[in-house]
Amino acid sequence: MNPIELRASLGLAGLYALRMLGMFLILPVFAVYAGHLPGGDNHTMVGLAFGAYGLTQALLQLPFGMWSDRVGRKKVIYIGLALFALGSIMCAAADHIVWLVVGRAVQGAGAISAAVTALLADLTREENRTKAMAMIGGSIATTFAASLVIAPKLAGWIGLPGIFLLTAVLAVAAIVGVRQVIPNPTVTRHHSDAEADTRRLPAVLKHRQLLRLNYGVFALHAAQMAMFTVMPLLLKDIGGLDVSRHWWVYLPVVFVGFVLMVPAVIVGEKQRKLKQIFLMAIGLMFIAQLGMTLWMPNLAAIVLWLAVYFTAFNILEATQPSLISKIAPSDAKGTAMGVYSTCQALSMFAGSALAGWLYQHFHSPMPVFALCAVMVGIWLVVAWGMQPPLPVKTRMFHIGDQWAGDAVALSVKLAAIDGVKEAVVLIDERVALLKVLQDGWDEATAQQLIAETQ
Repeated sequence: MNPIELRASLGLAGLYALRMLGMFLILPVFAVYAGHLPGGDNHTMVGLAFGAYGLTQALLQLPFGMWSDRVGRKKVIYIGLALFALGSIMCAAADHIVWLVVGRAVQGAGAISAAVTALLADLTREENRTKAMAMIGGSIATTFAASLVIAPKLAGWIGLPGIFLLTAVLAVAAIVGVRQVIPNPTVTRHHSDAEADTRRLPAVLKHRQLLRLNYGVFALHAAQMAMFTVMPLLLKDIGGLDVSRHWWVYLPVVFVGFVLMVPAVIVGEKQRKLKQIFLMAIGLMFIAQLGMTLWMPNLAAIVLWLAVYFTAFNILEATQPSLISKIAPSDAKGTAMGVYSTCQALSMFAGSALAGWLYQHFHSPMPVFALCAVMVGIWLVVAWGMQPPLPVKTRMFHIGDQWAGDAVALSVKLAAIDGVKEAVVLIDERVALLKVLQDGWDEATAQQLIAETQ
């Protein structure tokens, strides 16, 4: 990476970390503290407040990304961060659960993920874009793990309103960071590898393998939000732990989950057993949800099932984006990821709202975990018929700005190279997208053909 690319990648990874920290910090403490607000004894409303963020995020994520193509990336990011800060302040000032619902919805309206990804694509060369995306992915994973440990202690010091005020401060800091740290792109154009394109939506929505993964991310994150809607209450009531001590549970189970995730992902990628690892992780997730449904008499049982849960969750979080990249058509990868992210955001709302309603009407966490077990069980059945993904990776090459040749003919030549499974030249974006075998493809010939276009 050159200095500008490195600055942009690190800066945008930091932006993601600041924003996601504000979102993740409330996960392990929201249900307890929201219950203390007037109207908070209605768990249905608590679930709606918890998940309202996801609903507006799902509705606005793709439109904001497309809007950034027209008005500029940074302008949309500023607006999104300002909405997130405003929603955070509204949540901090909420004196009734209804206003917490409204504030959370405003927070979610700051849907900048697609615009940030597009800005990253503007600021990085094709050959370095995967590295840059990996930096962002790493920042999100690290922030999630840290939040589960930090949030309970932080909530004990400043309460949920204090956490929301902190998220507002972080959003303002992110605005300053975008202005002062992130370079301005010299050229803004659409990037099919990183952005959604409405022209490619029909193909993505009809793709059976992608539909399996879209249901998977919906089930995974709906179960996650449902679990966090009731788990803080269980740690307090069954485990006998004050909220400020919940990190005693989250720290070891998150650590165990991360340690076991690493070899599993390596085996899946290097030994070409990604489907087997994927199905194993879904099976573990099902066991964890079933165990939470049927047997959770004390703190030790809670810790056991959470350890199984986080092991499965970490593996699935790492492998699903890789599967999307391998399975999606080369010229629709950004669209596939956009639909995937929208399903993820929508599941946050659905999982929280359903969990709150079930807990309100049955006064027990068992129906909540039973619902999660059903969703994950269906996922296991759906994923079982998935075609094993080819051991491929995506390579991108810049096409000379002055080249005016036949894009279709060049695509055919590139596709005929040994080890190339798919090739498409997008002349409007000045890029050739290749899906190639991880080992043994003829890169020299591809580079020679691309060099002739410069």
